[in-house]
This record gives sequence, structure tokens and C-alpha cells, in this order.
Amino acid sequence: MRILLDATAVPADRGGVGRYLDDLLPALVRQGVDLVVVSQERDRDHLARLAPSAEVVAAPARIERRPARLVWEQVALPRLARGTRADVLHSPHYTMPLVPGVPVVVTLHDATFFSHPELHSPVKRRFFRTATRHAVRRAGALVVPSRATAREVRRHAGGAEALFHVAYHGVDTSLFHRVDGDDQARVARSLDLEGRPYVGFLGTLEPRKNVPALVRAWARSVTDLPEPPALVLAGGRGWDEQVAPTVAAVRAQHPHLVVRTPGYLPLGDLPGFLSGARVLAYPSLGEGFGLPVLEAMACGAVVLTTRELSLPEVGGEAVAYCGTDEESIARELRTLLDDAPRRERLAAAAVERAAGFDWDASARAHVAAYEAALGRRA
Repeated sequence: MRILLDATAVPADRGGVGRYLDDLLPALVRQGVDLVVVSQERDRDHLARLAPSAEVVAAPARIERRPARLVWEQVALPRLARGTRADVLHSPHYTMPLVPGVPVVVTLHDATFFSHPELHSPVKRRFFRTATRHAVRRAGALVVPSRATAREVRRHAGGAEALFHVAYHGVDTSLFHRVDGDDQARVARSLDLEGRPYVGFLGTLEPRKNVPALVRAWARSVTDLPEPPALVLAGGRGWDEQVAPTVAAVRAQHPHLVVRTPGYLPLGDLPGFLSGARVLAYPSLGEGFGLPVLEAMACGAVVLTTRELSLPEVGGEAVAYCGTDEESIARELRTLLDDAPRRERLAAAAVERAAGFDWDASARAHVAAYEAALGRRA
């Protein structure tokens, strides 16, 4: 079985789909998949290093612009599938050709375009709803990162249960693991927080992450402490326009409190950042999977998150839970900060649970989806 995997949707900063493919491709190679990868020219060497046995083909440079890429996907990708003699095309980011010519497996990462439409712009909402519905109607199999995502897609866009293959993300424990105090101190110095405890957040500052509520809740929960932990909002500056004014208001009202917004942290700094956090707070309104929660757990972080959509599938009993409202976040955060023995128990349980999520298992689930798509065509 020869698989053509279309990696051209990966953005220049690699983003979520880039992280997904960076870990999936080597795992597919380890499963013995005969793999052809088509990528943006800028990613060709990177992907060839990740999957040395795969054939990596660069698409034309003009498709760096999204409209051009979508046209190329419809016209040239089916030709490439025929030219490479692919048995199955894997489209790993929602969209697929209208007339692919071969069975297609599509990865649907998220269903919040349906379940939480207010969290997305109208254009993005329409685009991904349309792409999802088309994939449900035309793909030979669908890969989803959680049972919650499968359930929500079926509720809003239909599709037989057998069409969906749950492939949980894994975590690279060679990178994401507990690190010693030196690494934690180095990252704290880079944040100008040496010797100071902090509550961490990791993720794009987008509306679904519920960051303004977190900022207000953190201020409520720590303001009376003799040594209040700082708050570090690590991640790309997304399109949540309420984050900056909320941070400014908290700073004005509580000048003794410290908030850091460093943007993206280098990948090599993430284990030190996560391991060193007193609590990693992730009060999301809904996730297709919630990779920052899993990565934090692997680093022995004490995670506070919500029970929305997929997050309980990742956290299980190894994390603490709160609601999505400011009062609930503040209450549960303060409870964790005041209870060191509970934090120790959660940290140990988190490492143990995270070890059960690995990319080889995810790759096997993908292979099952490829086989199902090919079998359905036959």
C-alpha cells in the first residue's frame, strides 16, 4: 500500500498541523508505510530528514499563498496521486480534492467550528464547516484525534460511525519530560522570573483558550498571597483582542502582580517552562485534542483544565478540573496553589498517564484508516 501524504497545508511557522506531521511521519516510517510526501519547497529538506525512507516531492513555490494552494490541491494533487501510483491519498488538514481519483483519508482535527462557532471568524467558520461536510461525504475514512471530535462531527455533519478512526496524538518523551532545576532556572531567567514561582499557560492566544478569564481568575486567586506567583502566557499572539486590555487592567489594578507575555518559546525551552510551573492552567472552551495538556503532563506539570470536549480524554484523573468561568478557575487554581501534597500526587499521575500516549499507536490507527479507505473502494 503506497500512501501519498499532502503536507502542503503546513504554515511557515509549522503551527498545529506542522507539529502533527513532524511526529506522525517518522512513526509511519517505523510502521513500514510506503510513503510519498508532497510539501512546500521550504519544508522539503526538513521532512526528508524526518522520514528518510520516504520520497519527498516539492510542490511549486507559488502555492505558498493559500488560494493558490487550494487551486493546486484540486487540479494538480490528483495528477500527482496518479503519477506516484498512490493507493491512498492522505489529506491531513480538512480539505481534499473534489475528484481525487484515489481513495482519500482526511484528518479532521477539531469540531469547534460547529460546536463553538462564536470562537471563530465568519470566514473561517464557513470554510472549515464546508470542508468538513465535504470530507464526511467523500472521504474513504476520517482520522480524528479524540472520541469527542468524532462525536461532534457526526452530530453536526453526519457520517457513519465506521468512517471515523480515533488516532490520539502522542508525545515525544525524548523532548517532553521532567527536567532538573538547572533547566527550570535557565528558562525562568529568560523570563526574568528567577527565584519566583509562576502559573503557566501554553497555547495560541485565541478566543477558545479563554485567556482573559484566566488572567482575571489568576489575579483574584493570588493577590493576597505573600509571594504571589507570576502568570506567564506563552504562545503566539492570536486574534483574541481581549487579552491585551485584560492584562493591562490587571496590571493597573494590582501593580504588585507580574504578568509575562513572551510569545512563542523555543521548543527546547518548553520542558523547563512546563516542569518549572507551579500550575499549568489551560481553561479552554473546547479542543479537538489539547496537545499542550499532554506535553505538560509528560513534563510532570500540575495541570488545571476543563472538562470541555476532548480534554478529559487526555487528562483523565491525572489533572485538576475547573469550569470555564472566572470564579471557578480562580477557586480551583487557589485550591491547587494551597495544596502541595495534592500537586505532588497529580504530577506523578500525569507522567504515568502521559506515557500511554505514543506516536507509534497513533500511526497504527492511521494505517487502519488507510486500509479501511482502500477496502471501502474495493
